Amino acid sequence: MSFSASARCAALLLAASALPPSAAAQSEGPVILSGGIDVVSDYRFRGLSRSDGKVAVQPSLIVDHDSGLYAGLLGSTLPDSPRFGRFELGLTGGYSAEIASGTRAGASLTWYSYPGGRDGAGPADYVDIAGSLSHDIGPLSARARVAYAPKQKALGDGDNLYLNLGLTAGVPNTPVTLSASVGRTDGALGALAADGDYFDWSIGAAYASGIVMLKAEYVDTDIRKTGVKALDRLSNPTVVFTLGVAF
Repeated sequence: MSFSASARCAALLLAASALPPSAAAQSEGPVILSGGIDVVSDYRFRGLSRSDGKVAVQPSLIVDHDSGLYAGLLGSTLPDSPRFGRFELGLTGGYSAEIASGTRAGASLTWYSYPGGRDGAGPADYVDIAGSLSHDIGPLSARARVAYAPKQKALGDGDNLYLNLGLTAGVPNTPVTLSASVGRTDGALGALAADGDYFDWSIGAAYASGIVMLKAEYVDTDIRKTGVKALDRLSNPTVVFTLGVAF
């Protein structure tokens, strides 16, 4: 039996994410290993569905150094297609540091790869560069993020700018966290919008118990409907449910 490249990547990430908590505990010193697996009812990326409204499995594995440097693998299953295959693999690395009491700044680079894409379907891999600034006040955390994908073949030789503002707040004396965010896409990744420019927003609540997390999140955009069901369902408002296990 032979396996595609995407299947091998998925198996690798799933196996790594399934390591028991004791495996991470063995990484004593300045390096910390963490990861997990999420099962989502719909893989929404900046408001748009990348799983065509279907359930997706999303493993992750991150290595953090106490200097603030980190690197990791992020993945998600996808519906099979000639260009993207069955799996999205994100290789990410960056730096995050506290620059003042309760305030953190960071920068990262992520390469989104689609190893199962078929030859002749067109380039799919692209690079995204991001910066973020966050501030905590008690249980409330505010975060601003900007991400820029420079001109590259997978984006039709175009570029893309994404801006996002988010708030999270822990409900005192409970394991519940509330969240809300609003974002704006402008460029090649906004192709579903008539001018490549659209807003997305979300509001949700998460419940955590030990290594298990449950989340429900309402997601929507201001993209006008075309009347083509296959396209409109990618931006239709929805509630995304997540079951996550972390180590």
